[in-house]
Amino acid sequence: MEIRSVTLFSDPEHELAAVARFFEAAQKQFSFPLQSRRVAFPPFPDWWNEQEAPASQAEALLARWQDTGADYLSLGPVRLDHDARWLRRLPAILAATGALFASAEVADIAGHIDGRRCREVAALIKEASLISPDGFGNLYFTALANCPPGSPFFPVAYHAFSGQSGREPAFALALEAADLALAAFEQAESLQEARQNLVAAIEAHARELQEAAEDLARAQGIAFAGIDFSLAPFPGQSRSLAAAMEALGLGYTGAPGSLFAAAFITEAIDRAQFRRCGFSGLMLPVLEDSVLAQRAAEGRVTVNDLLGLAAVCGAGLDTIPLPGDIAEELLAGILLDVAALATRLRKPLTARLMPLPGLAAGDPVHFDFPYFAGSGVMHVASAGVMGLLARGERIELFSLDARRNTHAG
Repeated sequence: MEIRSVTLFSDPEHELAAVARFFEAAQKQFSFPLQSRRVAFPPFPDWWNEQEAPASQAEALLARWQDTGADYLSLGPVRLDHDARWLRRLPAILAATGALFASAEVADIAGHIDGRRCREVAALIKEASLISPDGFGNLYFTALANCPPGSPFFPVAYHAFSGQSGREPAFALALEAADLALAAFEQAESLQEARQNLVAAIEAHARELQEAAEDLARAQGIAFAGIDFSLAPFPGQSRSLAAAMEALGLGYTGAPGSLFAAAFITEAIDRAQFRRCGFSGLMLPVLEDSVLAQRAAEGRVTVNDLLGLAAVCGAGLDTIPLPGDIAEELLAGILLDVAALATRLRKPLTARLMPLPGLAAGDPVHFDFPYFAGSGVMHVASAGVMGLLARGERIELFSLDARRNTHAG
């Protein structure tokens, strides 16, 4: 297990010297390897200077904060109540540095889904796919559905809204812990034992992390917000969440039984006692998990399969390799599905979709990037949204557990 990130939630005007002291202390605080130090800001339309060129402002912001020891910055989301012009600024911002992340809501935490915003975000995804010839630009962008502030994973991470309470700086840990599940299941002779092994491993690691994080919080005067104990993978068989699912007895991820396996693992995380934040669930990013990437290349797991798994587990659709010429109407339909699932189930979900220029469904995918595994472009349906679904309305969906008071007339 490793710590993928110590993520500091901060206003952009926070004292940089204090941030530098915090990151220097954080680098030495934990016994587990620490991959990166990150900063998440409030939604950038609330504080960004519209009068300055997006690229130059992005470069200056990154330079200031990287001097503190931060590796990556998240600018937070364009929310549903922000003007769409902010979406049009994002391609230049994302292209400027290679270390700034951003997001956009397609469904908010109040249960509103915006069809027009789905189309606008779909257009942004297409434009961002052309930032570099390999389509890498969408690594830095995701669509959000029912995602509150405070998750330490990127690109979803952002600080509390401007004007709300709780905007004091805080930090949280994002973990890379798929190997815990694989080890727990390989040593088990029953599902009960597999679950007990995983819960015990999570709690043991969480105790150590919490103690170290609380000491860091006291020493630096910055609140500790918790651990996102999502079982995020890393390319390689021993650190694959799909491999852990298959160790339970699946013929392959995507085969019948996959939904149960995903629910089983997520429920074990729910049983574990620790100070949680963010998703704290299953993460199935196709290009970050070597076994899942292979199953996608084989056509054994589809986008709809992953949406189904998201109903019982973690973060939604992540690093999904798609045909470069995918229609905006298709992307908008996928975003509507993610938004509906997040809203009806009252759970946070994201969609990081990666159209790859010049590639068609079934073509091999290879990036010169150590955090991505080789895969294949995933097949998608041939028809996008039309008719009433394409009208661009904003509509409210009640969650499944919502109850409305009715009175006889």
